[in-house]
Amino acid sequence: MSNVSELHATANNAGEYLAFTLGQEEYGIDIQKVSEIRSYETPTRIANAPEFVKGVVNLRGIIVPIVDMRIKFNLGTPTYDQFTVVIILNIGHRVVGMVVDRVSDVTTLLPEQIKPSPEIGSAMNTDHIVGLGTIDERMLILVDIDKLMSSADMGLIESTALAA
Repeated sequence: MSNVSELHATANNAGEYLAFTLGQEEYGIDIQKVSEIRSYETPTRIANAPEFVKGVVNLRGIIVPIVDMRIKFNLGTPTYDQFTVVIILNIGHRVVGMVVDRVSDVTTLLPEQIKPSPEIGSAMNTDHIVGLGTIDERMLILVDIDKLMSSADMGLIESTALAA
């Protein structure tokens, strides 16, 4: 940590994270953004939607877009099995579903367990990665799900909706 503001920002990232897997990697998102976890059901396809938007489902009267993160992150051809789940998120004033391979647990990370994400260069957009959570030999890639879902290439949530 080179300065106080970076240290303060990392300390603010401490808390509880829902851990899930995509391919061989384990990720974590702020548990407070998670509304529920559901088994995967085939969504209704929407014409002209990006490939990673699998479609929509009707969740108790709310039409929820379903994003397959394996497609979004180019992690190969997704397979859907009994472990595949949809994490229902509350982002800004929108509800979004995120398809992942499996959910493992809720993990509490202390500030000293969160390391800044490495600089990878311009080949990959890592704006949505807030750091790496380390628990013994385990490493979670911590994702700012607000930033990821509101990014321009996702086209799901306007960033102004997050500020409101």
